[in-house]
Amino acid sequence: MSLFVLLGVLLVPASGGGAFADGPDPGEARVPGALADVSDPGDALVPGVAGGGRAEYPMDTPDQVLPPLQPEGEVPVPQPEEDADEWVEYMPRSAVGAACTAATGTRQRQVERLLGLKVDGKQSAADCRAVRAFQVKEKIKPANGYAGPVTWARAELLAARKSLDPKRRCPVRKYAVACVDLDRQLMWVRKDKKVTFAVVNIRSGRAGYATRTGWHSVYWRHKDHWSSIYNTPMPYSQFFSGGQAFHAVYGQLATPTGSRGCVNLGNTHARKLWDVLRKGDRVYIWGKRPGS
Repeated sequence: MSLFVLLGVLLVPASGGGAFADGPDPGEARVPGALADVSDPGDALVPGVAGGGRAEYPMDTPDQVLPPLQPEGEVPVPQPEEDADEWVEYMPRSAVGAACTAATGTRQRQVERLLGLKVDGKQSAADCRAVRAFQVKEKIKPANGYAGPVTWARAELLAARKSLDPKRRCPVRKYAVACVDLDRQLMWVRKDKKVTFAVVNIRSGRAGYATRTGWHSVYWRHKDHWSSIYNTPMPYSQFFSGGQAFHAVYGQLATPTGSRGCVNLGNTHARKLWDVLRKGDRVYIWGKRPGS
């Protein structure tokens, strides 16, 4: 028998040349289309710019309990395009094309806090103008004041560059520690008091596929990883907990939904992280992805 099911987890023998990896999400198209808006199930979230958020391959990695199996040979993995210079916001279809939408965004409260606005979770005309000005400055498209996941991710990253770890959650050790903040969807690496990998945006597990918190170790690295089960490439994979890994994705990180457990990075950052971490390096994860 070439395929076994153990406690609901797919196990593929090494002779199959496959390993656990990011698989397509039945509720999320290969090219992002209608995505469920957790705040308004009646109005789907879509990229606010035509063609925005496109990905050549699925972005999700199913959360697996067991570790991946070493494939017998290397499989050429397509090189992702370099990270795009522009950010494309996800918003309800009704808000696409609006000069300044009055709609309350899915990340309204977080964006209000980060931009120094009144934090009430309700979009006002003043909020809309302030968010739109931020979007124009940061080249987020469309710049129409909707406080969605992309606008929040950019604002969170800029704030972290000024104050990296205000709650001091990242442990200070003599050895390297990859710190993953699920609350802010950020990660960085520090060794003692020195940051060896600057803070970047990440995408962690969605509801039902949470990225496991606590201490872990990088136990297996595979630069050209490919899932034979889901036919999905996972460049620069660094596994730290079962089938959960740091790896690059072929698309925008700040989507309305999260991954299926893995910590996704942009290609440029995943490649740099590959050169920073080594087998045995520690990983510390805390918090919870907003909306999960």
